Amino acid sequence: MRLGLVLGDQLSFDLASLAALDPARDALLMAEVQEEASYVPHHPLKIVLIFSAMRHFAQQLRERGWQVHYVELDARANSASLVGELRRWQHALGATDIHVTECGEWRLEQALREAQLPLVWHRDTRFLCSREAFARWAEGRKQLRMEHFYRGMRKRSGLLMEPDGTPAGGAWNFDGDNRKALPKQMRGPFPAHFEPDEITRAVIALVRQRFSDHYGAVDGFDYPVTAAEAQQLWQHFLDFGLAAFGDYQDAMAEGEPYLFHARISAALNIGLLDVRRLCDDVDSAWREGRVPLNAAEGFIRQLIGWREYVRGIYWLRMPDYAGLNYLGNQRGLPEFYWTGQTRMRCMAQAIGQTLQLGYAHHIQRLMVTGNFALLAGIVPREICQWYLAVYMDAFDWVELPNTLGMVMHADGGYLGSKPYCASGRYIQRMSDHCKACSYRVDRVVEEDACPFNALYWHFLIRHRRLLSANPRLALVYRSLESMAVGRRDAVWQRGEALLAQLDAGQAL
Repeated sequence: MRLGLVLGDQLSFDLASLAALDPARDALLMAEVQEEASYVPHHPLKIVLIFSAMRHFAQQLRERGWQVHYVELDARANSASLVGELRRWQHALGATDIHVTECGEWRLEQALREAQLPLVWHRDTRFLCSREAFARWAEGRKQLRMEHFYRGMRKRSGLLMEPDGTPAGGAWNFDGDNRKALPKQMRGPFPAHFEPDEITRAVIALVRQRFSDHYGAVDGFDYPVTAAEAQQLWQHFLDFGLAAFGDYQDAMAEGEPYLFHARISAALNIGLLDVRRLCDDVDSAWREGRVPLNAAEGFIRQLIGWREYVRGIYWLRMPDYAGLNYLGNQRGLPEFYWTGQTRMRCMAQAIGQTLQLGYAHHIQRLMVTGNFALLAGIVPREICQWYLAVYMDAFDWVELPNTLGMVMHADGGYLGSKPYCASGRYIQRMSDHCKACSYRVDRVVEEDACPFNALYWHFLIRHRRLLSANPRLALVYRSLESMAVGRRDAVWQRGEALLAQLDAGQAL
């Protein structure tokens, strides 16, 4: 008899390890363990999502004829770790070998490989590009640019491609069309909600009891926990969100956490949705004239471009990648990242929304909370752990490269060709936050000036040696050089004062 391990982010009937086993004679193990729920203080909603989805998936596996041994978190014999549960159940069942699909996190996969268990590993075929295929693509390249990888993925998949092998619309990338500010009074569609059933309500009670010390609210859980519900959420986006996604994917608005975003990344990352079917749906929506090309291309690029690319980077460079700190940052993460108590309106909105919903879209992460961490010189490991903890869709393979590489430029440009730094003017252009802010976005050195403004120039000044030769920052550094000396000194002093407040534990 063989034993198959199904992890909390592998809730797919197409899992490779399931295909290798026989439900008539083999068994499956699923386990909720304290170690996985608390190695960072995961958002309570994230724990609810994973545990509830696991319990629903186990129920569906049994309905399909599988023998599933399911260990709940509060089970008396629970060893609190996956390695411990594998040892316990292998011994109890007399399993000859244990079939495992590649993990999503290097930490867990390493622990399993070092456990001296009879493991049989399977490739995670839910991704379009295997670890080995990405390594072959990367071999011999000086720079691993996502755009080059993305074009290859488009050609191989045929998505948004013409019969003659050229990209639809004559261009690979329509990002220039996807940066529009939200018009006044425009709002996104009413979001889809899913009422917790009996299983989910039991999990909510468990999480409220066991993880009360974790940051984030547990009330208001309304996420899909089955493949059928996740498909309903996806269809809602196809019907009401995708058409405007391209134009307004970078926009932010007060009281509108979702706008035209799909909100499917958590369901996708735990296996409730299939990336191939999502991309085919988007391709069909464009070909049938239901959505514009810039929306279809922008969404597909997120899936077969960034998502597959960052996973490839992660497995190519781990474990050393996690310790990189190219800019030499030494400042700890401010406490207001955990409370949302700051006078900066955009930060309060993004963090408050995150603590309430476990969700923020990519521009809120990259250009608000991430931009501030970059400008303030936060230690990369600390901001990476924060992102991993507070977002429902965050798993190390996708969170670490995006945060360490794209947000923090801590890999020195290996993933992104330049730091994604910006002043408050960018946030003003892409949101309505500045109108209600305590700070003035049109000021730089005054006491009531937007902190992003002085910190932006302070960042460029203090890292001039490392960044001034970057061709994508040439225009910015010419502007810095043309700034009057007195003005530059005032900007530097304002930045120093703001950083001193952070070092003193004061919220800005």
